Amino acid sequence: MSRAEVARHRGAFGRLLRSELRLSLGRRRNQLLLVLLMSVPILLGIVLAIVSDSAYAGQGPGFIDRVSGNGLFLVVTALFLCAPFLLPLVTSIAAGDAIAGEAGAGTLRYLLVVPVRRGTLLAAKAISAATFMLLAVLLVTLAALITGGLLFGFSDLTLLSGQEIPVSAGLARMLGVAAYVAMSLTGLVAVGLFFSTLSEVPVGVMAATVVVAIVSTVLDSLPQLSAIHPYLLTHHWFDFAEFLRFEVSWSLLGQGLWVQLAWVAVFGSLAWARFTTADITS
Repeated sequence: MSRAEVARHRGAFGRLLRSELRLSLGRRRNQLLLVLLMSVPILLGIVLAIVSDSAYAGQGPGFIDRVSGNGLFLVVTALFLCAPFLLPLVTSIAAGDAIAGEAGAGTLRYLLVVPVRRGTLLAAKAISAATFMLLAVLLVTLAALITGGLLFGFSDLTLLSGQEIPVSAGLARMLGVAAYVAMSLTGLVAVGLFFSTLSEVPVGVMAATVVVAIVSTVLDSLPQLSAIHPYLLTHHWFDFAEFLRFEVSWSLLGQGLWVQLAWVAVFGSLAWARFTTADITS
């Protein structure tokens, strides 16, 4: 392939990707989802500020009792609450709608008229879905940081092991938590993209993708299946707590990322094989 052909190919892919991003981020439904996600840390912060001096102070899931003492912990708490269902739901909607939404609307065959390969179109859809997921995690993080800073302020971060680190280092740890959460959802993006190539009903695809995450969580809770736990999609999702230890176990975080990479490789390949060979009728 000549340089001119490579440049044309890159230009076509860039235009296609920009179009997909505008479509994904411009939908009112998706914008509403992002707003609702941002409201989680805001409402959580307001509630904690109201009850901080009451008998309910300190009650609730992990990290929540630390928020009133340091607003940085609102980031961890918000992501901890959103990770089991809300973020997977948003990810499933973005990935599940990628191909099935076009097929259900009858626009997929017209989209394939664009002079790009099917694999290129699938890659643009995958990047668009991953970008939407990343934006959702980023907005939750930013909303938590702003709300936590305004309501509780920032101070030196006391880690789970008792040591204190400066605010700047604590902020870097929170960004690490957000980055790990986002990367932990990439496997689910690949699963949703594969399911999206199998159906013309986007709602069913979204539901099936969420069910995969739920089933993985259920299996992960059964001690009888401990042999397969390390390979489950959701097993390492909450390993972001390593960023709250003085000595971060990078090997444990690496294991979680390798598992996600494996899921992306397997289901990304299945999506490519299905989409590039399927007969498009709608």
